[in-house]
Amino acid sequence: MAQHMMHFDPLSDIARFDPMRSMDDFLKDMGFKDALKDFGRPSPIRLDVTESEQAYQIKAELPGFKVDDISVDIDGNRVSISAESRQEHEETNGQKVVRRERHAGQYFRSFSLAQDIDADKAVARYRDGVLDMELPKLLGGSAKRLQIS
Repeated sequence: MAQHMMHFDPLSDIARFDPMRSMDDFLKDMGFKDALKDFGRPSPIRLDVTESEQAYQIKAELPGFKVDDISVDIDGNRVSISAESRQEHEETNGQKVVRRERHAGQYFRSFSLAQDIDADKAVARYRDGVLDMELPKLLGGSAKRLQIS
């Protein structure tokens, strides 16, 4: 008789159920191949926040932007930074774009601080790709958009 018996598994040929694979296939079929690629990514605006008794110092990396494309809004203890880059449309004289890696669009970062900000005394400067803000502390709340120099 047979000395080597092989175990038979009737379900071995059936594909395993993978719900996320089905969702990826669905999005790809619907033309949303990269619909969720940015989900969970950290903000491209990186910050350093320091604090003294009188104020917060914030440095935000925003390389490649113009001053007019950056805005800062303060509402109480909430600070919102947004920046927009635009796609440059150049005359190419018959040339075609082979690769475009520079992103055109809007970046946004919002965060809360422990104390409200005195928006009337807040100052923002943008130099060499870094937005430097000095935000004095205040006990009351106010809302203001900062002018960037």
